[in-house]
Amino acid sequence: MIPHLSLSFCLYVSAALFAIGVYGVLSRQNLIVILMSLELMLNAVNLSTIAFGRAFLPASPPDPSGPQVFVVMVLAVAAAEAAVGLSILLAVFRKWRTTHAGRIDMLKG
Repeated sequence: MIPHLSLSFCLYVSAALFAIGVYGVLSRQNLIVILMSLELMLNAVNLSTIAFGRAFLPASPPDPSGPQVFVVMVLAVAAAEAAVGLSILLAVFRKWRTTHAGRIDMLKG
């Protein structure tokens, strides 16, 4: 993080990214856009976690503190979520030939 950025600025950016992600999840019908919005929300949480960790738990550079390790774990979960989500999306597209969430009303049959 750049040293002159304040905690409040990072939290404002994180809140804006999270709000954009929530808007994307709630307003869009395309499943790919919904997955991208979920990833944006996870990255906003990562940004706020790193900002809080830098503000309240200053660590020496070779010694990662708890928030940095937590963010790496969240990034790993986000990568797994993206892989599973895209594989489910591919299966849904092969079955119904659409990525529109409103047109997929039955998940069996």
